[in-house]
Amino acid sequence: MDTQRQPRIGIPYRSAGEERDAERGHTELRPYVEAVEEAGGEAVILSLFLSSQERAKVAETLEGILLPGSSADVDPARYHQVRGPKTALADQRVEETDGALLEHAFQTAKPVLAICYGMQFLNTFRGGTLVQDIETELPAALRHRWNRGGGEAEPHHAARLEAGSILARLAGTPEAVVNSSHHQSVRESALGLRVTARAPDGVVEGLELDDPGHWVVGAQWHPERQRRRGDPGGEPGAELARALFRELVRAARARVRQPAPEMRMR
Repeated sequence: MDTQRQPRIGIPYRSAGEERDAERGHTELRPYVEAVEEAGGEAVILSLFLSSQERAKVAETLEGILLPGSSADVDPARYHQVRGPKTALADQRVEETDGALLEHAFQTAKPVLAICYGMQFLNTFRGGTLVQDIETELPAALRHRWNRGGGEAEPHHAARLEAGSILARLAGTPEAVVNSSHHQSVRESALGLRVTARAPDGVVEGLELDDPGHWVVGAQWHPERQRRRGDPGGEPGAELARALFRELVRAARARVRQPAPEMRMR
């Protein structure tokens, strides 16, 4: 077992448009890449334009998967709904890539950290459903959407963590502070995924696979942003954010067996 090699964590682009605009794409992915590298992993950026054969070949070289957020929304047809007026168009290349990576991860028990859109896609991939627009469907809910272009501060709120969950263990407390930048959320969790974090209004903030032998965690918030402001005594929630990436890399490191063939990062 090659315990010295850094575990390779695959991170697909957030949208086909961002990948076509290489400068923008790398800027948006940078926080995820930095978070993985800071935790001791090797970040491998994955193209959305690979053939199914190319994706499969690259997936074999990975020890873990990180599904990032996206400007798209999951196609409601995946959970048997009609697209609502507030639901953004789906990105077919993102869905094909994320779906293929999840299929591989579940076949091989490779660890997965799914963030924001990534968690929502994970839930629908396993058969769960979504709230298409929180403000419309849950009018009594807290404000979860962040108007990034308006110059306002990113919203934060508390999240209650389920006792015995990975999130509660990493946080060391039954409650954490999370940032908020989403307008959709999990409605019904998929079979085999348990809800392990909720906002005070009941909105689902965390999911975990109910299988102690397979590390799969969904975070509705953006730990890749929180962890950057954690020096010293920085943003609330920064310690949990960094711990999440360390745990992903730790779980991936256990799968390292031999040096992977050298792959060119796009």
